Amino acid sequence: MKKQLLSTLLALSLCAAFGTAQAQEAVRPDVGKPLQAAQELIKAGKYREALARVRDADAVGNKNANEAYLVERMRIAAASGAGDMEAASRAYEALAAGGRLAPADKARMAESIAGGYYRAKDYARAMQWSQRYFKEGGTSPAIRTLLIQSQYLSGDYAGAARELTAEVQAAEKAGSAPGQDRLNLLLNAAAQMKDPNATVFALERLVTYYPKKEYWVDLLSRMQRKPGFSDRLVLDTYRLSLATGSLSSAADFMEAGQLALQAGHEEEARQIVDKGFASGVLGTGAEAERHKRLRDLVARKIAEAKAGQAAAEAEAKAAKDGDGLVKIGFARAMGGDSAAGLAMMQQGIAKGGLKRPEDAKLHLGIAQALAGDAKAQATLRSVGGSDGTADLARLWSLYAKRRN
Repeated sequence: MKKQLLSTLLALSLCAAFGTAQAQEAVRPDVGKPLQAAQELIKAGKYREALARVRDADAVGNKNANEAYLVERMRIAAASGAGDMEAASRAYEALAAGGRLAPADKARMAESIAGGYYRAKDYARAMQWSQRYFKEGGTSPAIRTLLIQSQYLSGDYAGAARELTAEVQAAEKAGSAPGQDRLNLLLNAAAQMKDPNATVFALERLVTYYPKKEYWVDLLSRMQRKPGFSDRLVLDTYRLSLATGSLSSAADFMEAGQLALQAGHEEEARQIVDKGFASGVLGTGAEAERHKRLRDLVARKIAEAKAGQAAAEAEAKAAKDGDGLVKIGFARAMGGDSAAGLAMMQQGIAKGGLKRPEDAKLHLGIAQALAGDAKAQATLRSVGGSDGTADLARLWSLYAKRRN
C-alpha cells in the first residue's frame, strides 16, 4: 500500500506542470486532448489507460517542441505509475536531451524511475538510476537507502559496503548512533565479500551502540585468531568476555579461573568461579566435582596469599623496577580493591624498568575501565604492540566507552 501511494504521488508530481507548459505555447487539440485525458487517468490511478492516451498524442505528426516535451513528460508519469520502466527511461532521456528540464525535475524523474525499477526487482537498474538521482542533485535519505539495498540485492556488496561505511562515519561525526539495521547490512555485505576489515568495522560499532553477546563473541574470536596473537593475553580476553556477559561455557569459566590463579590473582579467581556457580554453569553435570575442587583450591590459595601479602608488597616496593608493584596492584584492583590497586600500578609504571610496558598500560586501562575511571580511555589508547596488546586495548576501550 505504501509503495502504491508513493508511486501515485510521484506520477502526479511528474505530470503537474502540464497545464503551465500547455499555456506557454500553443498545443493543438489533437495532442492536448489525449494528454488531458491521460492526466485525468493518472489522477484516477489508471496508468496503463493513461499510457495508451499518451501514445495517441505521440502518434500526431509534426509536433512542435512544446508538444513533444508534454508528450514525454506525460509518458514518464504514466509509465512510472504503470511500472513500464523502459518507457519511462526512454522518456527521461528524451526530456533530458531537450534541455528544458530543471535540475529539480531531473532529480524527481530519476527518483521515480529508480523506485519503479526497485519495485520491479531490477536492482541493477534501480542502482544506476539512484546514482543518477544523486548526480542530478537529489538528497533524499530514502533513495540513499534504495541505492544501498539495490547494490546489496544486485550482488554489488563492495558498493553497498562503501556507501554504508560512509553513512556510518557521517552519523558518528554528527554525534549520533548509526542505525542498527545499517550496521547489520554492512556486516552481511562484509561477510559476502569475506572482508575481515569491514566485518570488524561493523562489529565494533555494533558492540558500541547495540551490544549483544553474539557480537562480542564474534569480535573476540576474530581477534584471537589473528596471526601473532599472544597466548599470554588469553586471560585478559576472558576478562573482557566476563565483563561483556559473553563468557558462558563451563570450560571457559574453569580455564579463566585457573589462569587467574596462575597469574597470582586469587581474589579474581574466586570472583570468576563464584560467577560460574551463581549462573549454574559450574557445579552441575558430569564435571561438577571438578568444579568444586577448583573452588576449594581457590579458597586455599587466597589464604596462602594473605599470609605472604605484606612481604610481597615490601619486596615490590624495594625492587629497582616497577614490575612487582604493577603485578600486585593489578591483582588487588581485579580482586575488588580498585583504589589501592590503581595507585600501586601507577607507582610501578612511574618507577619504570618494566619488562613489558605495553602489558602494564593494558592492565592499568583494564583496571580503570572496570572501576569506571574516566582515565581508562586515554590509557587504553596509549597501548601499542603487534602481539595483540593494541587490539585487545581497542576492544576494552569500546567496552569502557559503552559503560561510561
